[in-house]
Amino acid sequence: MYAVIRTGGKQHKVKPGDVIEVEYLRSEGDTVTFHPLLVVDDEGRTHVGKEAQRAVVTAKLVGEQKGDKVHVFKYKNKSGYARRQGHRQLMTLLEIADVKLPAPRKPSAKKASEEPGEGPEPVEADE
Repeated sequence: MYAVIRTGGKQHKVKPGDVIEVEYLRSEGDTVTFHPLLVVDDEGRTHVGKEAQRAVVTAKLVGEQKGDKVHVFKYKNKSGYARRQGHRQLMTLLEIADVKLPAPRKPSAKKASEEPGEGPEPVEADE
C-alpha cells in the first residue's frame, strides 16, 4: 500500500517503512499525521477524491538536518554587478509508520428501508 502526500509545497510517494526528507516541520510530539491525501493505492485498487480523504498517513520524527547547498549568482553584464549567495534549507527526516484506509461506510438502514414513492403525502392548497 502506498500514498501520495503533500508537504512543504512538494508531493511525496510514501509507503510504510520509508524514510523521507521534507522541509522543516515544527510539530509537538514525536508523530505527524497527513490527511487528506492525494492518492492511495490499496493492493492494486487506486483511491482518489472522497475515498482518499478518509485515509491517514502516520509518520515518526527521526531527526533534523540541513539540505544540499544551493548556489545563487547574480550578474549583470558591463556594469560590474556580481553577487554570490548560498542557502541550505532545514530538513526534517520522517519515517512512515502506517498508511491507513478505513473500510467503506455502509448506507444507513433508514435510507435503505425507504422505498421510492413513499413518504409524506403532498398537501393541496384550496382555491
